[in-house]
Amino acid sequence: MAISVFIIDDHFMVIEGIKTLLAGEKDIILTGHATDGKSALEYLAKNHTDVILMDINLPDINGIDLCAMVHKDYPKIKIIGLSTFNQLAYVESMIQNGASGYLLKNSTREEITEAIELVMDDKKIFSPEVNEMMKETSDTAPLISRREREVLQCISEGLTSKEISEKLFISINTVNTHRKSLMMKLNVNKTADLVRWAVKFNLVTITF
Repeated sequence: MAISVFIIDDHFMVIEGIKTLLAGEKDIILTGHATDGKSALEYLAKNHTDVILMDINLPDINGIDLCAMVHKDYPKIKIIGLSTFNQLAYVESMIQNGASGYLLKNSTREEITEAIELVMDDKKIFSPEVNEMMKETSDTAPLISRREREVLQCISEGLTSKEISEKLFISINTVNTHRKSLMMKLNVNKTADLVRWAVKFNLVTITF
């Protein structure tokens, strides 16, 4: 049976490019596309798809949050992150939020089709460039995004989520999402342990 694929990307040229690449694939059917998170969720509420190729940089909901939402409501759908961002922090965030793979937008037709087929077999798949970076990354220090580092610095200074929200001009929910992500990356359950590991890895600046 053919694999149904849905594209979420806010660039029309990217959508058309993927359509062109996959047009001749007999075992893959493109069911449609969306250019933002809201329309994607509206589509999924009424239609089925096996695999989603999901951009991270969307105009309304960022792909990481959208990935988590889709994975929660439709756990059987396989999600492949599709982005120009090759930082491991983005890759890790997508995987932590339910993605089965991560491809860069310069991926070849063979890489995209192979990824679609492999995730349907419950396997994880990454672009060769991402795979190489993962091999080179040390296991001793976790990779965190710039915003996570800012939140971590505020936590180490003893600020509450509300105070961090006001200082960084982000919502309390966003602060708590970053806090949860940091605890997962550092494999801790308490704020005190979070700060302790942050100091160990030199992820924050402690002033006296």
